[in-house]
Amino acid sequence: MTADSKLYAGGDGKISALFNPCEQNNQTEFEICTENINELIAGCSESKEKLERLYNIFKDSVFAVAFGITSDYHLAEDCVTETFVRLTQVKRFSAKKGDGKGFILTIARNVALELRRRYKREKGSSDIYIQSYGEADKTVENSIYINQLLEQLSDKQRQIVVLKCCSELTFKEIAKIMKSPESTVKSRYKKAIAILQEKAGADK
Repeated sequence: MTADSKLYAGGDGKISALFNPCEQNNQTEFEICTENINELIAGCSESKEKLERLYNIFKDSVFAVAFGITSDYHLAEDCVTETFVRLTQVKRFSAKKGDGKGFILTIARNVALELRRRYKREKGSSDIYIQSYGEADKTVENSIYINQLLEQLSDKQRQIVVLKCCSELTFKEIAKIMKSPESTVKSRYKKAIAILQEKAGADK
């Protein structure tokens, strides 16, 4: 794990490369569409093209958020599908005042929490383990290592790290999504990064 541990050197900016291998492509896509996100959300219930555009922009971020919460590849995939289904059912969203990115990731977080609770209830267990990964060969190794690292964090720490490193939200945006004070979010993030850095260093 020595090579992977190096991703933590030099600050949290490099952690996102481990969580989201498609980060660079996604950033380019997102930069192009940032100003139009709200308009796409407002019209996605009536336009398949707008919904597909949102899906292409946010699918990786939604998956990252869901995986950070569920620690299960298939549950995270289900969350991606359900998130965009719910997006088409939104009745009220202001294209002028809304926070499109935060809005979508809030839906993703809520769906992931619901799926995790349902999974625990059906399995009768308080633990969630990665079961299988289908055809995602390139994702398996990273996913296993990510899960091992995230298991070192509390549930809220894990969510904050994923929202910050994968979805590149500000602490203010994360605080709004998680309904916590910004100072609390910053404190949990700082502690979580320290834990991850210590864990990664232990593998050298």
